[in-house]
Amino acid sequence: MTDDETNTGTDDDGAPADTAEDPPAESTDEGLTYAETGVDIDASEAATSALIGAAGDFDGDFAGLVDIGEQYLALATDGVGTKLLVANALDDYSTIGIDCMAMNVNDLVAAGIEPVAFVDYLAVEEPDSQASEQIGEGLGIGAELADVALVGGETAVMPEVIDGLDIAGTAAGLAPKDALFSGEAQPGDAIVGWPSSGIHSNGLTLAREAVTRKHEYTDPFPPTPSKSIGEELLEPTRIYTDVLGPLRKHGAHAAAHVTGGGWTNLTRMGPNRYEIEEPFEAQQIFQFVQAEGNIEDSEMHRTFNMGTGFVATLDPDDAMRVVEATDGRIIGRVVEDDHAVSIRGLELL
Repeated sequence: MTDDETNTGTDDDGAPADTAEDPPAESTDEGLTYAETGVDIDASEAATSALIGAAGDFDGDFAGLVDIGEQYLALATDGVGTKLLVANALDDYSTIGIDCMAMNVNDLVAAGIEPVAFVDYLAVEEPDSQASEQIGEGLGIGAELADVALVGGETAVMPEVIDGLDIAGTAAGLAPKDALFSGEAQPGDAIVGWPSSGIHSNGLTLAREAVTRKHEYTDPFPPTPSKSIGEELLEPTRIYTDVLGPLRKHGAHAAAHVTGGGWTNLTRMGPNRYEIEEPFEAQQIFQFVQAEGNIEDSEMHRTFNMGTGFVATLDPDDAMRVVEATDGRIIGRVVEDDHAVSIRGLELL
């Protein structure tokens, strides 16, 4: 889910390594929240519920499922959100196609589905061959990383509807019926996590508001002055299709793509308590955003991935086998208790 989107039933939206467990102290400036920047998750969920109620039930959570006999056809659709505004400010769209691909195929993986094909929809205020070329190159890189076929797309010129450009995509996937994850984590399961590549493609409305209080996107990023703040924000979303094989092989019960809603996404794996004991360290971009926006720890974890972009639950022995086959690690456990996520001293409901 991108930074200002919420789940429709088909889905979908820190600190340095040595201090990840102790986020930076707050400044004296007025603190930002996601809602105050214009993205009210509760209101969005209410609107989404109204949409679902009017359209009818959806099959699936992160991806929609169609029964085609011996297997399921699955579809996921998403965009890049207001990350596009950072790309526009830098006149650099080279990573946007990767983000669009990632936000879609990762949702398929979360359901146990293998992505096989992708189409994009680019809407523009006016044709821009340079931006289109950069986005196309990014889509090609994303397709190679995800091992999917780019089978088409559409570009629409809509000057009275679009201000600048917007891109969205749809990924199609297939899964034998016995390969789908049940979607229900079990008490006693180990939680395996995989690192994110940074801020990914959600929460950018809050991040942008925070960093532009005192900075321009072209200003040097203080922890790494050789990069600009904008370049750090544009770090493309990691694609997690490489973990699907091991998860299927070792019987994953459920998985979650940590996108919009941050760590509360884990509660979509069932009404359990998810105790996160060793999350991956949050990259320095999160510390920077938090300090510049004076954002509370709980708001950061409800909005951003905070260093961990994808999680799955398995029996402990199976979890160890998945860890051995991937770059993941066991970050916590599932407990039969209240519907909540416990991480870094926070209780997220």
